[in-house]
Parts: sequence; structure tokens; C-alpha cells
Amino acid sequence: MGGYNMGETVRLTASDGFSCDAYVARPAGAPKGGIVVVQEIFGVNAHIRSVADRYAALGYLAIAPALFDRAEPGFQSGYQPEDMPRAYEMMGKVSSGPALLDIAAAIGFAAEAGKVGVVGYCWGGTLAWSAAANLPGLSAAVGYYGGGVLGLTDLQPACPVMLHFGALDGHIPVDKVQEFAASRPEIPVFIYDGADHGFNCDARGSYNAAAAQLAQERTSAHFAKYLL
Repeated sequence: MGGYNMGETVRLTASDGFSCDAYVARPAGAPKGGIVVVQEIFGVNAHIRSVADRYAALGYLAIAPALFDRAEPGFQSGYQPEDMPRAYEMMGKVSSGPALLDIAAAIGFAAEAGKVGVVGYCWGGTLAWSAAANLPGLSAAVGYYGGGVLGLTDLQPACPVMLHFGALDGHIPVDKVQEFAASRPEIPVFIYDGADHGFNCDARGSYNAAAAQLAQERTSAHFAKYLL
């Protein structure tokens, strides 16, 4: 990986006039594309910022819009049991429609770097799937353990999509994931043995280093194929 510059916070204005913060990480050299990083239900916290930093180190301009700013500007939390009620409360306050407007604004920002991809985790994984079908300007999309995808099976992405799930995810029935994968053979759907919900996040107890590394390798190859 290459270097990246210290991240900064910028303001994005969506098409409905709402402005939200976004964390931006830029590569040390000329960017080879843009990546929109879509948060979990815990806000643009230290982990999501580290994901953006990782993509910047890979050579992309990475931007993570603060989707919960519409309900509570600056909200972020950790992953302890006591954090969960507030995180779920925040998710209930911001519906996918307004969130997609903010993601669209982030896509517009990232487009200065070239072709744009989106990667999302948990709630963001579902939003990445929706963005691929509903938002212009995307060349690739990746979703990690987005349980809502299984309720949006009729969506037709306008760009290549890759999806990652954990076989042990208690929030997302693996048999339903397998049914979805069988019904959409054109979409690479990976199920990781021994991996639970949140397996990519090294700040969570469910972190699975082997699954996270393999998923990242596949995701990086997906973006390299469609963004470069």
C-alpha cells in the first residue's frame, strides 16, 4: 500500500439542500479513483474512518458521509452492548431515501478522482446495494453483511456488485443468502465460514481476521477491475 494524507472533514450538500459532514482521506499521489465508504449504524466512527484511510492508502480518494447528521450531527459510537440501543435508535431516525441523497452527494465529490465505487458495511451494506440500483455515477459497488439486501432482491444494479456475508451471522439467515445467491448468479456473493456479523471490523468481538483479509482482497480486486 502507498501512503495517504491525514484525513479531513468536509461539508457535503445533498440535492434536497441538506448539508452533512463527511470524512475524506486522500492518497499521497494522484488518486486512481474514488471510493464512498458507507457507515454501519454506529456513525462515522474511528473504525469507518480507518476504512477510508485504508482505501486512501490503496490509492483512492475515500469519503465517508455522516448519514446520521440528519438526525443528530456528529453522532458516533463504539460497539459495546450499551452502545446498541442508541445506534438502533439512530438508524430508525434516518430512512434510506435521505441517506441515498447524502451518498449521491459523496459520489459527486469523489468523482473528482475519476470513476467511483461504493462500499458499505451492515446498514451501509444494504445502502450500497440500493445505491448501485438507484444512483448514477457508480462504476462498482460492494456490500458487507447488508441484511436489508434480502428484502430488496428485485433491485437491478446499474454497476457490478459484490456481496459478503458471514455464515454464522445471527442477523442474516444464511439459507436466505444462499437462495439470493442462487437467484442472482451474475452477482458474486461470498459466504465466509466461521464468520459472524461485523466480521470485517477489528473493533468488534466478532472480528474474523482471515475472513476480513479474504473479503478485502476480493473487494480490492473488484474495485481495481472496474475503477481503473
